[in-house]
Amino acid sequence: MNRRNWLQKTTGVGIASLIATPTIATTLTQEEITKFNPRALEDVVRLSSNENPYGPSKVVREAMIAAFDNSCRYPYSYADELIAMIAEKEGVGQNHIVLVGGSTEGLKITGITFTEGGGEIIAGRPTFLSMMTYAKQWGAEVNWVDVDENQVYDVNEIEKRISNKTKLVFLCNPNNPTSTLLPAEQLVDFCSTAAKKTVVFSDEAYYDYITEPNYPSMVDLVKKGEDVIVSRTFSKVYGLAGLRIGYLIAKPSIANKLKSRVVAFTNVVAIKAAVAAMKDDEFYQFSLEKTNEGKKLMTETFDDMGLEYLPSHTNFLFFKTGMEISKFQEKMRAHGVNVGRPFPPFRNWCRISTGTIPEVERFNAGVRSVLG
Repeated sequence: MNRRNWLQKTTGVGIASLIATPTIATTLTQEEITKFNPRALEDVVRLSSNENPYGPSKVVREAMIAAFDNSCRYPYSYADELIAMIAEKEGVGQNHIVLVGGSTEGLKITGITFTEGGGEIIAGRPTFLSMMTYAKQWGAEVNWVDVDENQVYDVNEIEKRISNKTKLVFLCNPNNPTSTLLPAEQLVDFCSTAAKKTVVFSDEAYYDYITEPNYPSMVDLVKKGEDVIVSRTFSKVYGLAGLRIGYLIAKPSIANKLKSRVVAFTNVVAIKAAVAAMKDDEFYQFSLEKTNEGKKLMTETFDDMGLEYLPSHTNFLFFKTGMEISKFQEKMRAHGVNVGRPFPPFRNWCRISTGTIPEVERFNAGVRSVLG
């Protein structure tokens, strides 16, 4: 089904008739196509934005359609159910949760809350830039610390640089774009120590994709009253990037500061979609399985070609092209694939998102042609 059409609600037409299926070459069964809504294969597939190529699921689409009738109302009174569900899932009180219009808004409001008028954010490089780019417009300085030889956050160097002008330390773990993950014990030790000196922000947008057993979330430190903020999103494994909904978890005194800065908030349809998504474990598990399937097909191609890549704990891979990324982008687009943007200083590395299996197969064919 064309995503532009499914929102068109027609009087007297039932839900089942609204949910058509995409015309797409796929390994999925007809039932899976109906339930999980794979995106159609386009002339140029976009594997550049770390989006989930599936969703919203049938369950979520039905919830969204049912929510249309309440679109005339402001969303605040509808948020309570979702906040209660998130708080229960994370094991914190509802006063720890800040609902935002996508986790990117959470990053931005955190940056200006703590650095407006001056102050420093320490961040790894390369990493997700939204917080730092926005905070710089409000007077912040950024103290960049390059990732180490394994392209993992150099938390030892970050800790050394914390000073009385440091207002925030930003971690993206697993990191975007490198897809790397800090060792669990090192992560906990660093965040515990750094939070005694400044506020630590842990971006956990890709936490659901971690396969390491019992890997800790920094929500554990929030529960202990530490000066730690954690961000989560419905954009990735839940497949709701276009609806713009995410949340922050922090102790109540910090959460209240952040709530006063929220600008975009979110909307009724997104809230009801997120509620349904949290209940839809079948889609959640399907998303993880298909992400792993896509990554496996890509890494098999990389291995066969002898290309260097990093172990991935996300829904994307970071691999070495040996070619200036702008040139590689141009060549891959000619093969019908958009790949990730440059991430200095790694200008001959590429971030590639997983897609549907047909999209991954097109990428594999393209990369063999361009780099083979």
